[in-house]
Amino acid sequence: KPDSRTETYVAIEFHIDNWRWAGVPFYVRTGKRLARKVTELVVHLKRTPQALFACVPDTHCEPNVIILRIHPDEGVAITFGAKKPGTEMMMGSVQMDFRYSTGFGARPAAAYETLLLDAMQGDATLYTRRDEVEAEWKLIMPILEAWGAQTPEFPNYAASTDGPEAAARMLENHGHHWRPIKR
Repeated sequence: KPDSRTETYVAIEFHIDNWRWAGVPFYVRTGKRLARKVTELVVHLKRTPQALFACVPDTHCEPNVIILRIHPDEGVAITFGAKKPGTEMMMGSVQMDFRYSTGFGARPAAAYETLLLDAMQGDATLYTRRDEVEAEWKLIMPILEAWGAQTPEFPNYAASTDGPEAAARMLENHGHHWRPIKR
């Protein structure tokens, strides 16, 4: 509904406060009624400061990307730069793509099949531990309290889109962009 005040979308930038991840932004978005239902982790690897092949002009190169697809179509895809066949030093983008649905010749377990079977067998490996849940609430509670203290800006968006324009601008301000939801 255009006049709805129910929170249906969030886009947020996280930073991890340690030496390994210093200066690396983590962007997360989730919402209802987006272009499609998808859960994936997309890692854009930084370009090295020096060119791998000295004779390749320093032109725009697509980043190397690792995509962990959680739902639907579980699997892993890696996109990276490679030398094109031939005598000239020309680079191109290639993709390796593993899909559980075709990789083993069998259907992967449905969302809760493995979890329920593990519960019946007393295996807690895939379950969230109490300290993890407490750490998650420690992260989320200040956000919920801030929302409760003041009415946040509320940029609505049309159903079946990638979400509000404000989310796109958030990344564009840092020279990044979201991976399109509708493909």
